Amino acid sequence: MISVIVPTKNSETELVHALSSLVTAAAEGVIREVIVVDGGSSDGTERVADAAGCSWVSRKGLSRSERLAEGARIAKRGDWLLFLRPETLLESGWHHEAQAFIERANRARQEARTAASFRLRYESFGMGARFSESVAALRSQLLGMPYGNQGLLISRQFYQKLGGHRPLPELEDLDIAKRIGRSRIVFLRAAAVTSGQPESDSVVSRFRQALARFCVGTLRIPASVAVRLL
Repeated sequence: MISVIVPTKNSETELVHALSSLVTAAAEGVIREVIVVDGGSSDGTERVADAAGCSWVSRKGLSRSERLAEGARIAKRGDWLLFLRPETLLESGWHHEAQAFIERANRARQEARTAASFRLRYESFGMGARFSESVAALRSQLLGMPYGNQGLLISRQFYQKLGGHRPLPELEDLDIAKRIGRSRIVFLRAAAVTSGQPESDSVVSRFRQALARFCVGTLRIPASVAVRLL
């Protein structure tokens, strides 16, 4: 039913937790394969993927969006694709809701016109994390633009119809969400739990990321243009 694609790079620790949340779904036949597309890890990411029985693909030098597209191209066993970041842990029981969504889409013959994402939740305790979750939920519902760490469940047919992930250095999550369209993304109740740690310690870099995402999400500027701000 589902092929899972995980883009990694030095993701050894995160990948252990991400894959653990897929075990039950794989045992019940909801997940047919997990493809890890790596960008040139120097840690034990490959050992983790191999121990979990994942298909390992090394594509050193490719951007994350290109690795996601490569994983989708290689995936053969699932009619639906689940793009998942290695730092994302899916909440227990997520596969029941995902399966119900897929079955509903198939019955309504909407599999080529709809996609789904998960509710964002942060590992951190405290009001700051809860506030960020509320903002993320509001952003997702109003703009229909989930971030990559919320996961994306989409049929292979719809993905190919959209042209897949474009070769962008960043913002590939917002780019494909924009092409899907706000009215065609369903937000599932199950949570995607993430650390929420910034990829860079640079204040300037984080500001540029936020500005670029604001331009895409709110001002509706194409991601291929907004990415020049990074």
